[in-house]
Amino acid sequence: MTHTNNKSAAGGPLSFGFVVGVTSLGFVVSQLDVSIVNIALPQIAKSFSTGISSLQWIVDAYTIAFAALMLSAGGMSDLLGSKRIFQIGMIVFCIASMGCGISWNPVSLILFRVLQGFGSAIMIPSSLSILNQNYAHDNMQRARAVGLWTAAGGVSIAAGPILGGLLIHISTWRMIFFVNVPLCLLGVILSTKLKGSLRQHGRGFDIPGQLIWMLALVALIGGIIEWHDYGIKHPLIYGSLIFSVIMLLVFIRIEKRAKSPILPLSLFKSANFNVLILMGTVLNNVYYGTVFILSLYLQNVLHYPVIDAGLAFLPLTAGFIISNLLSGKLIGKYGIRVPILIGLVVVTAGFAGLLIAGSNTPYWQLFIPFISIPLGIGLAVPAMTTGVLASVDKKLSGTASAVLNTSRQASGAMGVAIFGAMANGGATAIVHAITMSAIISPIAIIFCGVLIFKYLRAK
Repeated sequence: MTHTNNKSAAGGPLSFGFVVGVTSLGFVVSQLDVSIVNIALPQIAKSFSTGISSLQWIVDAYTIAFAALMLSAGGMSDLLGSKRIFQIGMIVFCIASMGCGISWNPVSLILFRVLQGFGSAIMIPSSLSILNQNYAHDNMQRARAVGLWTAAGGVSIAAGPILGGLLIHISTWRMIFFVNVPLCLLGVILSTKLKGSLRQHGRGFDIPGQLIWMLALVALIGGIIEWHDYGIKHPLIYGSLIFSVIMLLVFIRIEKRAKSPILPLSLFKSANFNVLILMGTVLNNVYYGTVFILSLYLQNVLHYPVIDAGLAFLPLTAGFIISNLLSGKLIGKYGIRVPILIGLVVVTAGFAGLLIAGSNTPYWQLFIPFISIPLGIGLAVPAMTTGVLASVDKKLSGTASAVLNTSRQASGAMGVAIFGAMANGGATAIVHAITMSAIISPIAIIFCGVLIFKYLRAK
């Protein structure tokens, strides 16, 4: 086993800012591509003459691939070393982004989005593992590092629509993918200075588990996306959902018996781990789904030009910046419990505020929910991530990170599929979908808050 310290591969000392900055680059490009595509959806639809179902696949192809491979990627990070896996992920993401930029039809764009998802899946668990292994000896430093890492991702996901609007305004939607290339190349170059990482020797790959998990996830989300076009009575739809359930049961059985499972079920013996994973799952589901329909709402219902629609998301960026930085200070002073509970209260109010959204709602009325949602999520998520890492042995930090991000990405893809299906049918359907989000989201978040209050064993 190779021990880790805060020195570069060449032996010199590495600053806290350098380590956090390099690892955050991976999270930035990954999260940027979750949201930047949303603002370009109407332009992509016009360019390829395609409908909402294809748009859902363009968004969800990325998150499905992300979620499908991330469990194995977490194990790869623990086995082969997080630095090496991080660099591979950056390279794959760079190539895939260039492919998205030159795509010639919806199918080619979807396939390159899948490759992007694979790249993200490879680099995200490894980037968080690098942080955890660097600062596992100091809880305060780890909380600060995770808070800044999360802040970078939170800001990028919120800034995606703004940057996308600007890029589309001065160029075309293809530029939203090309912008990733220099960021990825910078990440690969800088990461060469990172030190080696802890490795778990004697561990193999759970190939059957990986394949079954991928089948279960694609069948489930694919069935939900196509539900609107075919109807639940169509054999393709109910067959996909039944097949997904069967595959999930088979997956759990395989993981119980596997010598090197991609999902060690022992992780779920911790009450903290369980409630925090559930919270992350719910937040991603409602946030990804709601942002997807809000992008359609601003352009197709309120008829904002693309640049104005992008700038309309500015409060989300500001909210994430403020709350992510504040969360680190609260964690240091009160532990993870307080910022999580405060964050859940704020985000619940934010989603409920979307009840005002109608066919002619002025922007100033949307401002409060637009800033409250990221404020709440930004307070809760860094504390949640810190709590998940603290609940496992640091040698399993890559796997724990993979479980957290897999559950969040899979749930985010389902959110886009579910809320997108509600929005399929013109302006009236889009407004209805936002109303349903404003009802469903607070109920789900309140449920998580009750479980956190009851079961989370932390200050």
